[in-house]
Amino acid sequence: MTIGWPLKIGTRGSPLAVAQANDVRARLSAAHGELAEAGAIEMHIIKTSGDKFLHRPLADIGGKGLFTKEIDEALSAGAIDIAVHSMKDVPTRLPGGLEITCILPREDPRDALIGNALSSLSDLPQGGRVGTASLRRRAQLLYLRPDLEITLLRGNVATRLRKVAEGKIDATLLAVAGLKRLDCAEHIAAVLPPEEMLPAVAQGAIGVECRANNGRILTYLAALNDSKSAQRVGAERALLAALDGSCRTPIAALAEITTGERLYLRALIARPDGKTIHRAEREGRVADGIAMGIDAGAELRAKGGTNFFTD
Repeated sequence: MTIGWPLKIGTRGSPLAVAQANDVRARLSAAHGELAEAGAIEMHIIKTSGDKFLHRPLADIGGKGLFTKEIDEALSAGAIDIAVHSMKDVPTRLPGGLEITCILPREDPRDALIGNALSSLSDLPQGGRVGTASLRRRAQLLYLRPDLEITLLRGNVATRLRKVAEGKIDATLLAVAGLKRLDCAEHIAAVLPPEEMLPAVAQGAIGVECRANNGRILTYLAALNDSKSAQRVGAERALLAALDGSCRTPIAALAEITTGERLYLRALIARPDGKTIHRAEREGRVADGIAMGIDAGAELRAKGGTNFFTD
């Protein structure tokens, strides 16, 4: 072995998280021959706080940072060399000395409707029960269909699919990206357009985090970074940072790169009951994506007013 030590990848233990970490391992091995050798890369499963409390909303137990906290601590301590995250779970403020240096090519960021004999949200029965833990999904569902009953549903993808199959709920929404990565796309009843269900910030994107001073790791990861995906995610996360929102505020955004290297950004904030939604859009040069995100975030803060993020 030429590197002298195994490269340690840290990840959550859910089937989706492990699949994403294995994707990163495969890409590293393909890009760097010495990492393809047996034992050159080790996988470290780290249980996070977000995985321990599955019967309470994330907003009640500390927010989405609970999916990254323990992994970031292991990275800072040197117990692992890189961390693989779903970017939608990553807070906009990272611990000191850590940075996201690599975004893999982004999968389909849209949401999928899961339910028997459904082809759209309009097919749901009056008063139908939809399971989700996402305030973003809840708000947009109730905006479109205020008759629906939204019930808390957490757990991994298999758990959520089983609840639908058993008839305990009429439907649920899951990320298309996760279903594809788990080879579960056959469960998709309909892919919801962004005009109907705007995705979470950075949904469908996998990020790789490392210590900022680790030059060797930075060199390894540089070959994996997809610049267009990184630009899209950067614009969306700039908007989220400008909003400084929490898991108690439904926030959604999607940046797309159109023909002519133009970036089109859509975003919204909503009340959890779906009765109020404020939207913003921006279009401009890809190079201005961060500035567009910040500007759109400022517009949404102004539209929401003083108490929107604190009520």
